[in-house]
Amino acid sequence: MKLAMGLTQTAFSAQPTINLDAVRLAESLGYHSVWAAEAYGCDAVSCASWLAAHTKRMYIGTAIMQIPARSPASAAMTAIGLDALSGGRFILGLGSSGPQVAEGWHGINYHKPLTRTREYVEIVRHILKRQEPLHYDGYHYQLPLRGPHTTGAGKPLKSVAHPNAEQPIFLASISPGGLRLAGNIADGVLLSFLDPDDTYSIVDKHLAEGFAKPDAHQARDTFTVATFVNVIVHDDADEVKTRMKPMLARQLGGMGSKSKNFYAEFARRMGYEEAVERIQHLYLTGQKAAAAAAVPETLIDRTSLVGPPGRISERLEAWKAAHTRGSLDMMLVTSQQPEALRLIAEEML
Repeated sequence: MKLAMGLTQTAFSAQPTINLDAVRLAESLGYHSVWAAEAYGCDAVSCASWLAAHTKRMYIGTAIMQIPARSPASAAMTAIGLDALSGGRFILGLGSSGPQVAEGWHGINYHKPLTRTREYVEIVRHILKRQEPLHYDGYHYQLPLRGPHTTGAGKPLKSVAHPNAEQPIFLASISPGGLRLAGNIADGVLLSFLDPDDTYSIVDKHLAEGFAKPDAHQARDTFTVATFVNVIVHDDADEVKTRMKPMLARQLGGMGSKSKNFYAEFARRMGYEEAVERIQHLYLTGQKAAAAAAVPETLIDRTSLVGPPGRISERLEAWKAAHTRGSLDMMLVTSQQPEALRLIAEEML
């Protein structure tokens, strides 16, 4: 099992900070990679650049670079720069985000997001392979651009840089369609959370449908399934779960609309239909404290590792089993506690 650090605070903190001491500790312990996130505050690329400059061995990933935020060419240029300057240590993590962010923040329509994602990845790979000038005629993207209000001067171009043609591309996907797409076109998938005891119907079978297509980019044994895992070492597990509830309430209730919230849909598929309905209603009507109180503690326990070291070590057996049966390849540990980073490394590496 590969271990990584997931720095979600780069996306959600009022003043984004990176604990370089914790990152360097993880690097010394053998963690494979560190991942910077973005939402609608600080961007992931700035944080990834900072991490690349302050590490020597770890891979640097973006979890995620939002597809609505950048043209495919811009994403490819970012990958070219970060991979070259880091000495080949960059992993390009992409995601379509959701309609609230795409349309409300970036001003990009959310029509046919899976089609947009497929086209986006195809264009990025075309640029990185550098075999011929860029031509593309898709539903969302036409390159060179043509039509009303264009000059007609657009020219097919080929990168002046010589990129890594095998640049890894991961997709953030948790919907059935998104998982099928990831299995079909990506090198890996980034999950927001996962119950290691219950992976087949929620994740595995959808990825398998993507691998089964004749044009699949990877097979299962060359693909990486990664998930974020909150890890908090504390004497009182119940106290930790209480502290975590507002974060989950925001994910399930506020990160999307009532009709389109991928986190809520994922939790519903885990069996929390009634709880999700209540959390969304409370959160979207401004009752955030009540929404947090409505978050089931079992959801936290099924997807996180919290409490005393012995409790975490016992629960880690489920994650090891998920790896053994081929459901999970990498854990993105969302913790900067030195004791948590060490404990997980001792148990898993």
